[in-house]
Amino acid sequence: MASTGLMMQLPLLISSILEHAERHHGQQEIVARRTEGNIQRITYSELAARTRRLANALVSAGIQPGENIATMGWNTVRHVEIYYAVSGIGAVTHTLNPRYSPQQLIYIINHAKDTTLFFDITFAPLVKAIAPHCPTVKRWVMMIDADKMPAESPVEGLINYEHFMSGASSEFVWPQLDENMACTLCYTSGTTGNPQGVLYSHRSTVLHAMGANTADALGLRRTDTILPVVPMFHVNAWGIPYGALMVGAKLVLPGAQLDGPSLYALMEEEKVNIAAGVPTIWLGLLNHVLQNGLKFSSFRRTLVGGSAMPISLIKAYDELGVHVMHGWGMTEMSPLGTVSQTSGPDLELDKAAQYDITAKQGHCLFGVDMKIVAEDGTELPWNGEATGELLVRGHWIISQYYGGDGQKAFSQDTAGRGWFATGDVSRIFPDGTMQITDRRKDVI
Repeated sequence: MASTGLMMQLPLLISSILEHAERHHGQQEIVARRTEGNIQRITYSELAARTRRLANALVSAGIQPGENIATMGWNTVRHVEIYYAVSGIGAVTHTLNPRYSPQQLIYIINHAKDTTLFFDITFAPLVKAIAPHCPTVKRWVMMIDADKMPAESPVEGLINYEHFMSGASSEFVWPQLDENMACTLCYTSGTTGNPQGVLYSHRSTVLHAMGANTADALGLRRTDTILPVVPMFHVNAWGIPYGALMVGAKLVLPGAQLDGPSLYALMEEEKVNIAAGVPTIWLGLLNHVLQNGLKFSSFRRTLVGGSAMPISLIKAYDELGVHVMHGWGMTEMSPLGTVSQTSGPDLELDKAAQYDITAKQGHCLFGVDMKIVAEDGTELPWNGEATGELLVRGHWIISQYYGGDGQKAFSQDTAGRGWFATGDVSRIFPDGTMQITDRRKDVI
């Protein structure tokens, strides 16, 4: 006769990460380059108090559970506060990618029915252009010091972030939500046609952060100092604002200055030992280092994703003492699915063979499963030769798009298990290593 385990049922909530960070790593720092130009330092305890103030302000403004609250911002402390406060009260943080065209942004905001939009001053001209076409947005909030507000407002009734929070209490009890409630929303342009929404749950987000923190992925520890160069408007900065607080690592945020000299200076000043970003970022940093005869005093590991990492770049960083971890995933996967890096017996191989291993997409994290299929849906063998469309399933993989779009990407196997078709054409080797070889024509 089956029995139920006698264990506590604690929901996997975003707010529980913040509570843990404050209680067990309260003196750890977040260091951020602000849009105002200076460097900000704040402890996890101070961050938690400000986040509770923001939560009270959001509730006082009438924001309800399930309501979509948009952001258009860089990697800053205020953006982290919004990440935790909005989802903490049961609403949904909708990060907008400012690299979309104005027409795409208008479509996304209206499709999501966003009611509030927080933005950095950098994006004021973009907000001015789209605001008249976004009737659902009732509240426009600029994330800037009150005395730095622009003389000319991009929208009528513009609210200052600090004024919005002023007077709000730092006392707030986070509600015990259902862990399957939505917490964040991101849109992807990976397919033809309009961008499609991916709606994450508290449960999937917490599990993804735990998976990303495992030893064969980011492997974050409280002694690490991590710099997410990947923007917070790109798949929740790959979950790093959650994973760092989960283990109590020092979090360094670069703001809007993502050029090689700015990143190098920040990394050296704050003793960053691990960073994450796309290959173009690391190329810019590498050029600055080589052109100026510099070295890294603390930088030792980087997670690279977003596009394939060239072997030449892997080699160049290895020669500078930086271990490259090559990640693959998608917005629909929260995003991390696989990580490729050399370890164990791989380190006994010659350097060329090691770089070849790292350049592949790598092994699945626990929480993700995959298979390759032929055009008729037949599963193909893992022999390193057969290629087919890559399908994935798992704890943080999309089950359907927001609003019911793109149903053809979802299928069930004979066992009734759901799968998501990535659009990537891949091969899988006998040891489980996955390598992408092509992309289907109906996606971009």
